[in-house]
This record gives sequence, C-alpha cells and structure tokens, in this order.
Amino acid sequence: MKHMLLDTVLLFLLLSDAAGGQDSCDALQRGDGIEECCNITVEPEERNEAPGLPLDLPRHCAELRRSSRPACRCLQARWLRLVQMAGPALSSTDGLQALHLNVSRGLAHDLLLSFSPAQGPMTISSMEEGKAGKIRLPREVFQSLSSQTAHMVVTVLNIQQLGMFEEDNQMGQVLDDTVVGIMVEDLYVSGLQDPVHLTFAHQQLPPNVTPLCVFWEPNKGQAGGWSTRGCVTLPGDKETVCSCNHLTFFTLLLNPALNTSMVQTVVAVANTGCGVAVAFSIFTIAFYIFLRCSYQQFRSEETLRTNLGLHMNLVSSLLLLNLAFLLNNGVSSRAVPGLCSALGGLTHYCLLCCFTWTALEGSHLYLLFVKVLGTYIHHYLAKLCLVGWGFPALVVVVAGAMGSYGEYSIRTTDQQTVVHLCWINSEHLLVHYITNCGYFSLVFLFNTAIFGVVAWKNCHLWSTGMVQGRCKAWRVALAVVGLFCLLGATWALAFLSYGSSSVPILYLSAILNSLQGLFIFIWLVVLYYPKMEETTNSLSHIIRNDRTVAGSQG
Repeated sequence: MKHMLLDTVLLFLLLSDAAGGQDSCDALQRGDGIEECCNITVEPEERNEAPGLPLDLPRHCAELRRSSRPACRCLQARWLRLVQMAGPALSSTDGLQALHLNVSRGLAHDLLLSFSPAQGPMTISSMEEGKAGKIRLPREVFQSLSSQTAHMVVTVLNIQQLGMFEEDNQMGQVLDDTVVGIMVEDLYVSGLQDPVHLTFAHQQLPPNVTPLCVFWEPNKGQAGGWSTRGCVTLPGDKETVCSCNHLTFFTLLLNPALNTSMVQTVVAVANTGCGVAVAFSIFTIAFYIFLRCSYQQFRSEETLRTNLGLHMNLVSSLLLLNLAFLLNNGVSSRAVPGLCSALGGLTHYCLLCCFTWTALEGSHLYLLFVKVLGTYIHHYLAKLCLVGWGFPALVVVVAGAMGSYGEYSIRTTDQQTVVHLCWINSEHLLVHYITNCGYFSLVFLFNTAIFGVVAWKNCHLWSTGMVQGRCKAWRVALAVVGLFCLLGATWALAFLSYGSSSVPILYLSAILNSLQGLFIFIWLVVLYYPKMEETTNSLSHIIRNDRTVAGSQG
C-alpha cells in the first residue's frame, strides 16, 4: 500500500510538470500578429519547427540568450527540449554528445553512468569505475512510470560550442564548460525522495574557489539562469558530488571565478585606502600629541589620558598594518624566500595586533562601564601594552617556527596567478583559520556583547536622568558609531564575502577596513576638540557618574 501511494505521488509530480516546457509559449499573442525571434517566426502552437532549429542557434543569435520577449522565451524553451531529446540528427553534432537508453520499469538497482567532455555519457557497473564524472540515477524514477519501458536521454554539452547556458553578470565559471542533461521520456521529473547524484571530477581547486552545484532554470531572470534549488553540494578534494531532487541540465559552477581585472581593481582600491589611512593615522597621533601638550586637562585627567592612550595604540597598530600591506604588495613578487617569510610574519603580526587592541578596547569599555575599575589598576596602560603587543608576537613566533610563512598566490579557476603576497602559505592554511578567522570571531563576539551591555546601560542612565542636559544627542550617536568602529565591526564584513553575490561586500570591506584610521581620526577630533568643557559629555561624564555612584556605595 505504501509503495502504491509513493507511485501515485510521483506520477502526479511527473504529470503536473510534463507541460513545463510549454509554459514559456503561453504568453505569445494569439491572432493575426506574427512573433519573431532570431528571424524565426514563432507560433503559439508548435508545428514541428523545433526539429529544424540549428543546434548552434544561441551562438549566432544573442537575442535568444538575452531577450525576455515572449517569442524568444518560447523559442528558447523549444531549443532546450530539442537538445534534451537529442534526436538522431544531433547525435554527432559538435558540442553535444548523447546516450539513448530504454530502461525497464522493473529495474532492480539504481542506474549508473559516467560522463566526460571527451567521451560523453556511457553506462558503467560501479561508481568506482574510471576517473570520469559519475551519475547515479535512482530506480524510483522508472518505477513510477505507467509504461513498462522508458526512453531516457543523457547529454553532455559544451557550452562554448553551443553558445548557451550563460546568465547575465555571471561571476562563476562552469567546470570544463560542460553541462549534463538528463531526460526521461518528455517529462520534467521533480520531487524525488531519493535524489540523483552527479559526481564531477576535477583537479584540486584553489583556496579562493568554491564549487556550487547548479541547474539551468529557464524562467530565472530575463532569459534563464543558474539555480541551486533542490540541489545540495558535497565538495571534496578532487571531486564534488551534487545531490538533486529533479532531472534537468546540471553543472558545477566554480564560484567565485576570480578574474584579473576584478582582483586588480580591489587591490587598487585597497592600496588607495591604505595610503589615506596611513596619512590620517599619522594625523591622529599628531592630534593626540597636540592635545597632551596644549591642554592641562589631558595631562591631569587620568581617565582621558588612559582612554586616549588606548586609542593611540589601536591607531598605531592600524598604521603598522597599512604600512605592512603596502610594503607587502610592493615587494612580494620580487622578494627572496627568506625575506618573503619575514614580510609574511610581519603582516600577520600587525593584523593580530589590530585584533588584540580591538579586544582590549572592548575589555577597557567593560571595566569602565560595568566594573568601574579600569583606571584603578596599577600600571594599567603598561599591562595593556604588554598584552596588545606581546601576545601577537608570541603567536607569530610559534607560527614562524612551524614554517607557516612564505609566498601565497591568488589564482583564477584556470590557474592563472593574479596576486602574489607574502603571507601564510597554502600548506599551513589551518594557521590562518585558527589565528585569524577563529581569533577574530571570538573577539567580535566578545565586543558585540560588550557593546550591547554598554548600550543598555547608557539607555538606562538616560532614562534615570543622570545625563540630562549634559550631552547632545548627536554626540552620543557619534560616540556609538565610533565605538562600533573601535570594536572591529568593519572587519566582520570579510566574513560575509562568499560566492559571486559577495563582490559588493568585497569592495565595501576593502574600503571600510582600509579607511578605519580615517574614521577614528574624525571621531576623536569631533569628540575632543575644540570645546574642552564638552569633551567628556558623551562618554566620560557617564563614566564619572558611574565612578561617583560606585564610590558612594563603597
């Protein structure tokens, strides 16, 4: 009974999707008007014009691949069906290799096939056989059909020769320019409980490339596009398995497929931002020296002196990081191995110093707002400097002893090197994931929690009237934005850069992180200059209130 119910459900899915190819033609105007696409008359009712369509029509007619007009959508749907069925006239056509099989409904096991760009599709007896791509087609596909035998077509297509299967603004690269199509009868099969598995064989991919299992969805965008709906990607070192619950045209998209122009643009933006950050970091340090020398308040007020000293250490780490990046980018391609290792260690050290001082900013904020103990610790700032500059040095020494530093190259999917850096080499990427990604994740989570506590306490003080009339709203807002920058929020953007949709995030991250010094300079100037009596109204006044309350309670 259960088996009959499953057959009924699957048969309903098959029949409900059987006319899917005709949906694109329903929008054609009916009447005396003539609809054309690629100089071909397209009528609402198909009258055997599909067999006469040239297989390379998309390569010679860009309108078919780009236009969203009903006639072109209809003609594209009929061209896709022509390719899916791969009749005898197309079997030897360049760009298409097809395998026709008559499969029995009583198939006792899953159907196994292999495919490759050179040899096309063929049946095999084991998934371990050969080094080509593999297909495991579940037998339930055939058991749910009403006929005793089903005609199945497996096609291997070269998209460069056909000129099809390329969406607008596509950033990913199709593996080997190969698309695999699977068709049973003239049905669109979906909703499979036991999915079809396609194994794509490939060389070891560069670290900056992520494989993604996709299928061609004709109704996406203006003229079709790649979609991941119903597909799961299981990546491996030299093969990637795609598990999909339907049958259509599949491929493996290498995403993002970095290109030279994009990488060079990002590097140029980062270099420009770093240059600006270096200048404003120097301005910030000069501004700090000016305040210390010109105003008595900054020499006598211990809280202000400690706060500014902490900020200056963070700015100094940013200055060193920007200088190290510019130096790295300028000499890494010509550096000898020993110099490259030293430069990679220096860059890593400066980055860890930034993360550490960001964490210390959060710790200091916690002590001031929650524990009210920050300035009462003996040699407080000296101890912070020991941690902020000493801990990263310890990590870099250990990583250097492991041989972690050296040349690191960013490559495109066709193995062309576009950027040389002296950094953590590819053999020790675990060091990068632990000391950079893992460490910053902990710092960011900690600082986010601190920021939430401080924001809550600030709102509480406002509601109780402890800061009534003493500070302006825009200064408080500016203080919040400045704290958000000091606590490392801009670095979190790097964790959002995944896949081709992350290109805007990549540019935004490069700009904001490199301009962090500029943000801090503006924040300090606006908060601390020129009206000295208002200097501490936004933050220090609240700190003083906390200290007063704590002293009265003691």
